[in-house]
Amino acid sequence: MTVEEDKEDLFVVTKKEQNRKVGLLVVGIVFLLMILATIIGVAVYVLTDRYSADDPPSVDLQCKAKNDACLFTLVESIPENLTYNAGEPSHPSTFSGIQEIISKAENTIEIASFYWTMRPNDLPVTDPSSWQGEQIFKDLVFAGKEKGIKIRIVQSFQKEPVNDTIYLAKEAGAEVRSLNFDRLLHSGILHTKMWLVDRRHFYVGSANLDWRSYTQVKEMGSIIQNCDCLAGDIGKIFDAYWYLATPESSIPSPWPPQYNTMYNISSPMVVNFNGTKYNTFLSSSPPQICPSGRSQDGNTIVQIINNATKYVHIAVMDYFPTTQFSHPRIYWPDIDDAIRSAAFDNHVQVRLLFSYWNNTWPEMFIYLHSLQSLKYYSEFLKVNIEVKLFVVPAFTEAQKNIPYARVNHNKYMVTDKTAYIGTSNWSGDYFRTTGGIGLAIEGSNLGNQSDIRKQLASVFERDWYSQYAFPLDHFNTTLSQSI
Repeated sequence: MTVEEDKEDLFVVTKKEQNRKVGLLVVGIVFLLMILATIIGVAVYVLTDRYSADDPPSVDLQCKAKNDACLFTLVESIPENLTYNAGEPSHPSTFSGIQEIISKAENTIEIASFYWTMRPNDLPVTDPSSWQGEQIFKDLVFAGKEKGIKIRIVQSFQKEPVNDTIYLAKEAGAEVRSLNFDRLLHSGILHTKMWLVDRRHFYVGSANLDWRSYTQVKEMGSIIQNCDCLAGDIGKIFDAYWYLATPESSIPSPWPPQYNTMYNISSPMVVNFNGTKYNTFLSSSPPQICPSGRSQDGNTIVQIINNATKYVHIAVMDYFPTTQFSHPRIYWPDIDDAIRSAAFDNHVQVRLLFSYWNNTWPEMFIYLHSLQSLKYYSEFLKVNIEVKLFVVPAFTEAQKNIPYARVNHNKYMVTDKTAYIGTSNWSGDYFRTTGGIGLAIEGSNLGNQSDIRKQLASVFERDWYSQYAFPLDHFNTTLSQSI
């Protein structure tokens, strides 16, 4: 082989080596790009598609209110002439609480409601006790007409004219929309009871926009003030109602990001209420109008029951492990199963305080007896379930003649860990096709009367041991003809 041939072979070998290295380099770059693309894809998936109430992203959950501490107040409506023993727990009235936040309005008042009867015009009877509802209505008119406050109202769709909101639109410049769940879901109503002022202060609870809810019906709710972060979150629920109440709306899938929340049962907001930190969040129903991150109300109730280790005390007007108003009716045992499991598996004390009044469905007693019957096997099963019904008497003929009044309309639960205040009765319709809100608060270990959970627990105990609460067996004998 000549020197020239040797050089040529060396050149060929060198060239092949270079090509091999270039090839390996290209393969390596492609491989790295594929890994990078995979990492980016996973990150996007986690931060978007997997952002749900059960698996939220890591965020700062601390509520940074402008004045540091948010103010929380339990408010109640106690029907006229219904009294308790001296020294029993008492709280400010629903009337005074709502009147206070209306007076603080500087820019906006937003209301989500089932129906309106703030004045006695729509009822076949009149009563002097309507004055509180009438006064709040006047305050609302004054806010819109004289102070220039922007008022927005979402009400459940009604076939008949709603005189109160027609008047507010005309005299106070209120913008009013009606949310038609039947059009959107083929069933259901807006059952929410919420006042939101300046996206800083709000009320949520059982009190309807009805004068009877202040003086003739027993109600439980909460007033939260100076709390931009939590008020902003409930504002997102109002915004969803507001959008859905447009004539051509449809339920988005998925909801646009501005409706999403990062606060839920898995990642509650940390709020300084009255100088003490609590974990809190808002739940909503039905599931179809829960944007990403929002805990569903029915699931929230079940989880709170599941998390209890000592007791579960429930005060609700109606209770059915079925739907009530859908056709055909269906079995819906979600909450019922959770109650039985808490008592049976976890040996938690369960006390159920429901309501008896002129409009109680007789069928409800069947389900209540089914729950209480487990107690008779407590010696063997260690099950502790007690059921009572709360009766609000009509002390006068005038009170007796007021329709849809004199009832315990509460919708709350308190456990050894959590306080929950809602707007829904406990049957399947309210969590499947009906608009409602729940407020859950937990986390304080104060254990005294400053503890929000303890305050609600004391209200339950006051009512449970009162002269107005009757064991279920009482109704088997004295009211047997009624059921």
